Amino acid sequence: MSDLVIKKEVYNGKEYEVAYRKAREPVDPEEGLDLSKAEGIDSTAHGFCAKFNQRLYIDEDGILCEQDVPMALSDGTVIYCDIYRKEGEVNIPALVSWSYYGKRPGDGMSEWQIMGVPPGTVSRKAKFESPDPGYWCHYGFAVVNVDPRGVGHSGGDVNMFGGQDARDGAEFIEWLAQRHWCNGRIGMSGNSGVAMPQLRIAALQPPHLACIAPWEQTNDIYGESIYEGGIPALSFNEFIISSITGPGLVDDLVENGRRYPLFNDYWADKSPDTSKIKIPVYMTLSYHHFHCHGSITAFRKIRSTRKWMRMHREQEWPDQFTPKNLDDLRRFFERYLKEIHNGWEMTPRYRIEVMDAYDINYETDRPEKEFPLKRTEYKRLYLDASAKKLASELPEVPASVSYDSAEGEAEFDFVFEEETEVTGYMYARLWVESQEHDEMDLFINVRKIGEDGEWLPNFILGEPHPGSWGKLRVSHRELDEDRTTKFEPWHPHTSEQKLKKGEIVPVDIAIVPSSRIFHAGQGIRLQIAGRYIREGWFEPLSWETDNKGAHIIHSGGGYDSFLQIPVIPPKYGYRYR
Repeated sequence: MSDLVIKKEVYNGKEYEVAYRKAREPVDPEEGLDLSKAEGIDSTAHGFCAKFNQRLYIDEDGILCEQDVPMALSDGTVIYCDIYRKEGEVNIPALVSWSYYGKRPGDGMSEWQIMGVPPGTVSRKAKFESPDPGYWCHYGFAVVNVDPRGVGHSGGDVNMFGGQDARDGAEFIEWLAQRHWCNGRIGMSGNSGVAMPQLRIAALQPPHLACIAPWEQTNDIYGESIYEGGIPALSFNEFIISSITGPGLVDDLVENGRRYPLFNDYWADKSPDTSKIKIPVYMTLSYHHFHCHGSITAFRKIRSTRKWMRMHREQEWPDQFTPKNLDDLRRFFERYLKEIHNGWEMTPRYRIEVMDAYDINYETDRPEKEFPLKRTEYKRLYLDASAKKLASELPEVPASVSYDSAEGEAEFDFVFEEETEVTGYMYARLWVESQEHDEMDLFINVRKIGEDGEWLPNFILGEPHPGSWGKLRVSHRELDEDRTTKFEPWHPHTSEQKLKKGEIVPVDIAIVPSSRIFHAGQGIRLQIAGRYIREGWFEPLSWETDNKGAHIIHSGGGYDSFLQIPVIPPKYGYRYR
């Protein structure tokens, strides 16, 4: 790209050349931003920059807004925020939204609507994926929408999910706690892009950050987003980077992904050490979302004794604004920002939904004490390439199956003889070969099938989801033995091991956690392909694959290809609903 600016930055004592690009120019404030005809994710107004307009006003709901309030960071850079609170209220806590999406999208939009959320649910004061002042201010909270460094009218350049951004956020928390109306207790709230900075800021332990609620987040920018399983996934990140609006430059994750295709210190700077988080945390994850793996990985490392996880089937946006969930989150914040003893501690450490099919749950908010569950019985289902089935025992006779890496797939089925719950981490070990290329990109789906073999999907935003997934570039198959567990392989992505012609190698592929019930006669279908099998989805997700010719999967004999599943026996010998 001709408009790139290269900066030399130091990470972990080593200097890197880091690419930045010019941020998007703001929309003409006189024209506004009409998204009434926009479709899909474009309708969420990522990156909208409202007109700079410092003022103080009270709206029709009695909510006071201090608009475009400046805050000087320690290096002199000035950033801006909007502060909402009920008129006349003092000694109240604040909820902070810290993200790159623009702090006043409602200013220029004909209709402020989020996918999966009916019109009018969210007020025009709300920042995308953030706590709505139209709700929280009526319950005695201030809501503070921030444009971080380089966003909107804030000075400097955007540091995407990195250490500089986290340090700025920690500074802002301490500044905000000193406002005359504030009780000195600050929380952070929001999902997805508003959730991710929370963990990075909380890991720095700013004294006045009392609790956080990161709902659906990515923990490892490299392995969960830019190079998912080592496979370049740059298109969605291009959409995010190109939508950021501001006066300066943006840390170009896409270009830096091309420059640094293996994990290094630049990427490590964007992976927070969540073991340093000691404050109360309420996190959620959706089984169907690309934030799933990062959320549970981060949560398990958090050392706070006051942490709660809710695992569910819904897409993040409708989940965020469902009344039941809003009430639940309010009790969390009232407990730790207002110190109201409301019984929150009685909330189970984990609440999980066990999915059945379509839009039906087998169980909802089932309480659990840990994850993975201690009573898990790991069962290996071995691939039988000759029968295209999964078997409880390793087939004695070696066999193989091939598929065209561009358009084909291999499928293996297993039928349950009795009702079986599968909850937790799955993973696949495959012995693979490519006779025409030195690389393979493998995509896995694990689906539920009915008695007659038909696919029984789960719905999300009314669309059928393909199932639990895993991805791996075969040259990235090296394992980190210290982090690999009996239920999850872990790849460091620091080296490449290209295939040789005719070479058959084992690869271990992590599959995101999920929870499903299989009734007697229903089964699992393992799909393996050189592409992600998913059509018509609203997010611009795609992967730059490196495949050629046929992929060959070996099974049986010395090739112990298998799918390991986490079978959950009933707690007390019976299933209670």
